[in-house]
Amino acid sequence: MTKIVVVDNHGQFTHLERRALRDLGVETELIDNDTPPEDVDADGVVLSGGPDMDRIGKSPEYLEADMPVLGICLGMQLIAEELGGRVGGGDYGGYADVTVDIVDSDDPLTGSLHPDTRVWASHADEVKELPAGFELTAESDVCDVEAMSDTDRDIYGVQWHPEVAHTEEGEEIFENFIEICESQ
Repeated sequence: MTKIVVVDNHGQFTHLERRALRDLGVETELIDNDTPPEDVDADGVVLSGGPDMDRIGKSPEYLEADMPVLGICLGMQLIAEELGGRVGGGDYGGYADVTVDIVDSDDPLTGSLHPDTRVWASHADEVKELPAGFELTAESDVCDVEAMSDTDRDIYGVQWHPEVAHTEEGEEIFENFIEICESQ
């Protein structure tokens, strides 16, 4: 059975990420972000959202762990920051219901949502510059980088929260990530 761990970066919706994966039939576990990747036996990892880049623990180490990674909100921002991109404050600020345009219909994570989808996202902080090797896969009127992918390394990120009910096709993001993990 496929196993995907959720690394807890202290986000308010982290438990819903684990539940979404469990409800889709994969083995899943919520782990503390101080857990080193070498102590984890999994087919993939979700880096959860959270309130603060200063509280990400060992999350960056999972980017070198040789398994697919999905970063959600803060998880995507830490991917960008750690791999040479740039993160900064968003113009919009807090949570909002946003229409996201999918710019890459072939992307394995977001492509099936083409041409657009409604999401629930926080824009207090956001990726301002993509790291080398990443492609822009979604954007909105509120945020230039709503999603990004590095398919060579199987590292993906979404600014929005696919685990909450306000995100219309959130379950599909998790289904697509499961497929990515199972294709390894």
